[in-house]
Order: sequence, then C-alpha cells, then structure tokens
Amino acid sequence: MLTKVFAAAIQGIDATLITIEVNSNKGCNFFMVGLPDSAVRESQQRVKAALQEVGCKVPVSDILVNMAPADIRKEGSAYDLPLAIGIMASTGCLPADHLEEYLLMGELSLDGHLQPIRGALPIAIKARELGFKGMVVPRQNAREAAVVNNLMVYGVENLKEVIAFFEGTGSLEPTVVNTREEFYNQQLEFEADFADVKGQENVKRAMEIAAAGSHNLMMVGSPGSGKSMLAKRLPSILPPLSLAESLETTKIHSVAGKLGKEGGLIYHRPFRNPHHTISTVAMTGGGSFPQPGEISLAHNGILFLDELPEFRRDVLEVLRQPLEDRCISISRVRSNVEYPASFMFVAAMNPCPCGYYNHPTHPCVCSPGQVQKYMSRISGPLMDRIDIQIEVTPVPFEELSDKRRGEPSAAIRERVIKARMIQEERYRDVAGVHCNAQMTPRLLHQFAQPDEAGFQLLRTAMMRLNLSARAYDRILKVARTIADLEGSASILPSHLAEAISYRNLDREDWAG
Repeated sequence: MLTKVFAAAIQGIDATLITIEVNSNKGCNFFMVGLPDSAVRESQQRVKAALQEVGCKVPVSDILVNMAPADIRKEGSAYDLPLAIGIMASTGCLPADHLEEYLLMGELSLDGHLQPIRGALPIAIKARELGFKGMVVPRQNAREAAVVNNLMVYGVENLKEVIAFFEGTGSLEPTVVNTREEFYNQQLEFEADFADVKGQENVKRAMEIAAAGSHNLMMVGSPGSGKSMLAKRLPSILPPLSLAESLETTKIHSVAGKLGKEGGLIYHRPFRNPHHTISTVAMTGGGSFPQPGEISLAHNGILFLDELPEFRRDVLEVLRQPLEDRCISISRVRSNVEYPASFMFVAAMNPCPCGYYNHPTHPCVCSPGQVQKYMSRISGPLMDRIDIQIEVTPVPFEELSDKRRGEPSAAIRERVIKARMIQEERYRDVAGVHCNAQMTPRLLHQFAQPDEAGFQLLRTAMMRLNLSARAYDRILKVARTIADLEGSASILPSHLAEAISYRNLDREDWAG
C-alpha cells in the first residue's frame, strides 16, 4: 500500500516541501532512498523503539521509503514523526484519510516523546503558502509556528497523541498566538537606558547619528571609558522593528535554533556580541550543515565586536563584502545558500596594546611603532567602511558623581524615528534602500550634494586627511543624516564639519 506524508526541508532561511512516499509489501526489509543523510537513515531505529514504547505493534513488512524531490539532501532527525506516521498508514495500522491535509515534523525519542526542531517558522510559512490545513510539531515549537495565521498549528508531546488524532480517538487543541498584540506590547521594553550614562555627550551624539542613519560605528578609548556600556544601550534608541522585519529576523533565528523555549516573534532588534576567538565559519555561516552565522543573526540589528584588534584578521576581512552587499552567499560542493546580513556594525577597541594612548592622566608605555602596529591590525578597507569613528575619553569624577539622570533613550529614539521617517519618504521609490547608510552613488548625487562652501570644506578635508573615495561617500552619508536630524532639506557646511569630525582615525597624527 502506497501512502504519502508531507514534511519540509530548510534551504537557507526558507523551506522546501518534502513528500515522503512509503510503500509496503510482503517481506521484512527496509529501504530508504531520496538522498537522506545518516541522521535520517538512523530514524528507522528511533521510529521502531518509539512505536513499541507507545503500545503500537511494529509493522513487519517490506517497506520502501522515498523522500522526494530526490535531488535535495535531507538532513537531521526532524523527519522521524512523518516517517513513523507514514509507515503505520502504509501498513494499514493507521487511517490515511486526512494525512494530505497536514504537514508533520518532529524528532522522536525512544520513549515516543517529541523533541524540538529547528526552522519551525519558515516551515509553517511554507505550509500556509501551499494550502495545508494544519501542521503538527513538537509542543516546544508550537508558539513559534503559530505566529503564522490561517494555519492550524498543533503542538504535541508524544507520538501517541498524533496517532490518536489521525485515528479520530483523540483531539488536539490548536495553539493560538495573538501576534500583533504581543508584538506591539513588548517591543519598546529595554533593560538598559541612556539615562544611566554619565557624561560622554559627544559619544551619545555620535550614536544618535549612527542610529538615525544606520551607520557603522567605531569607538576607540582606554579601558573603563564606557565603550561596551554605551554599545549595549544602542538598541534602545533604534527604531522599533516592523512586523515584516520581525518575521524575517525570527526566521533566521528559528533556522539557527536560537529562539529558546518560549518561541514566538523576536520583538527587539538583535544585538550580537561574539567573542574575539570566533571562527570565520561561525561569523559568516556555513559548515557541513549550513547554518546562519553571527552576521546573519544580527540582521536588522547590531553586530558588536568588542576588542576589535583581538579578532583574527581573516574573521575581520570576511565582513567587508557583507557590509557593502548586506547579504552573504555560502557556496559549498553540495549546496549554495544565501543569508541576509543587513546590520549595523559597531566596534570598540583600545588605542594601543597597553590601552592608555591619548589618556589625559594615565601615561602610555607603548612606543609609536607599537601603537601603529596595533592599529594596523584593522585593515584600511575595513576601516573605510566604518562611517563614524569616535574617540571615547574617560569620564571625570565630577560627572560620574552627578546624581542627575541623563536624557532617556525614549527621547533620543523619538528623534531617530523622525529622521528615519524622512529617509523612508525620500527613498520610497527606491527598492532595497530604507536609510542613508544604504545610499548608492547615484542617490548620493541626487540627495546629498552640499553647496559651494560645503564643497570647499570637503575638498580641504580630503586633502589634509588623505581620505579615500569611499570615505568621501561616507562623510556625505553621515552629513545627510545630521541634516535629517535637524529637519534640514539641504546639507549645510556645519553638517559636513560635524561629519568630518567623526573620522578621528583618519588623522595622520592620531597614532604618532
């Protein structure tokens, strides 16, 4: 008897329908075809043990399983549940009347309980797209999949519940999530706030500009000057995620298995802070079983690299292409996947090996050659891609002991949102461009051209600082954002002067 059961495979951050065809005849052999990996082939033993544990008679017959399309490699243990149901239906142990209405996914334990899977959200999106009535997943993945409306999502604890559901002897309650209500109620709650920051007004101003235009930011300063503390508060002034951005971000984290037990949508912009020992593959994604890396997990959010020179050179250099293209393509012999990687790059570093170069009170023990060597760990092409470079100085005691709270993040966020609204209106007819940091050379010529006085100022800065053409573009983008924050339709010389002042590391005398 031939039976069809439906599952899905993850490719990149999207799902592909997998049709599991099970045919049973007289005999006692078991064959599985359709490019399964070792974990899929081992499912025979898990399915057998699980069926025995839940009190079902293990079918004794010649079973052939085909996983179509056969040219897509099937990986992982999430096919255990559809294989178990398909085998029972094929051997007549389970009615097959309604199997075509549901998509099934789940890993089986030997006692019949279901273990969580990765990628439940993109699989649910594909199930709705293909017109399935419902989807059966482990209970831990139910809230994650139930984010998708117009799809009945059933979370189950064990195989026995699924069998009873298809036999008609038991019922399952669909998981219901009020996506919009939960999304809008929780997206503005933050633990860290700029109101707690003492002093550092120039750095807070630079971070406001970076948030308003989604510009990349570098902070250079001595240990304890507040670089990491400030960076961790940056998400609190970014514009809230839209529902579409939240869904896209959640898909990436779902595929990577990073959503946790609660599941559901991601409400806040991601803030990824990998350690400097990270490998190239962990940063970019890929591996034997391709998974999103840190740059994709930071999509629509912030990638923060603390102690930037301590990262391996090859890890830093792979950031160059994603910073420009805002996506990354992972090519392997067996697969080629593309992950989105549109993130704000924020970095922090000490100015020298001892950390006290340019410190107002603590003497630096490094020679000029050591300072230059330390700074040269960051390549010129990567530094060029950082729009704002700001020096963070220690906060004096008078400001640290001041009990007055600073400006709260909510007030800064309001200004940032207003500037972003101006940008969205400006680029509403340009596909793929939503903020000033994404401007192309053509858009720069159209929207970011200063007057004659501004050109003279820019020419002088280019000659004195010996800036590259990319740095020239970055200055214009930052100046455009400063003008947007002030509600100015044109770029004034004062806007350019402030943008140029944020190229601290381009000064020839900075490192002696």
